[in-house]
Amino acid sequence: MTPVLVFDIETVPDIAGLRKLNGLGDEIDSAQVAEMAFHQRRQVTGNDFLQLHVQRVVAISCALRERDSFRIWSLGNPEDDEAELIRRFFEGIEKYTPQIVSWNGSGFDLPVLHYRAMIHGIQAPRYWDMGEDDREFKWNNYISRYHTRHLDLMDLLALYQPRANAPLDQIAQLVGLPGKLGMDGSKVWDAFQNGEIDGIRNYCETDVANTYLVYLRFQLMRGALTREAYQSECDLVRATLSKSDAPHWQEFLALWK
Repeated sequence: MTPVLVFDIETVPDIAGLRKLNGLGDEIDSAQVAEMAFHQRRQVTGNDFLQLHVQRVVAISCALRERDSFRIWSLGNPEDDEAELIRRFFEGIEKYTPQIVSWNGSGFDLPVLHYRAMIHGIQAPRYWDMGEDDREFKWNNYISRYHTRHLDLMDLLALYQPRANAPLDQIAQLVGLPGKLGMDGSKVWDAFQNGEIDGIRNYCETDVANTYLVYLRFQLMRGALTREAYQSECDLVRATLSKSDAPHWQEFLALWK
């Protein structure tokens, strides 16, 4: 079977980049730099959501299904810098050439990773191949919106119509999954400032679990899985998570109907 890699990222304001772009010195602390950037965005858009190129990646979590195994983890260590996390992500694509699955990956996660990888000079030839090196990639690559080597579930289920987009949290709950646990994206910056990187990584992992399980439901709907195979895949996820005594997985399992 082709390996399936579900992924999600968490970001915070790129303080160093914002200092550079706005000519700010070290006398202004990080919280003030971020608040200035948020204020500028509110003036333009009415909300705090920063442009993607000035968002720094602090966590990348993945679920990998291959052969007879399944696992969920966060890349690297909590103390690893952004470049290391992004390098590991693209190294995984080089190694496994998986189908990658996301929720809004085309609109957020991958563009962020593109900009940040370019800033750090990270190479990803397999990911960027559109048929120049492997002819198969001309017809199915990671870049094209309408190819399935990257399957953005939100984009596809909405038939590529932004007004039809749905939040992962609500879709997950509607199909009997826990949805978001512990925090949401708007709280990541506060958690990061408080040194709660482990909590951010745990939250990112539960988002990946929700996404993978929604992906299985999608595979059932489209007939790629029989009901028996679907249940078997769900049982594999449940059994895998049950082996962990981590509180976020115990909470996830307790809420998974």
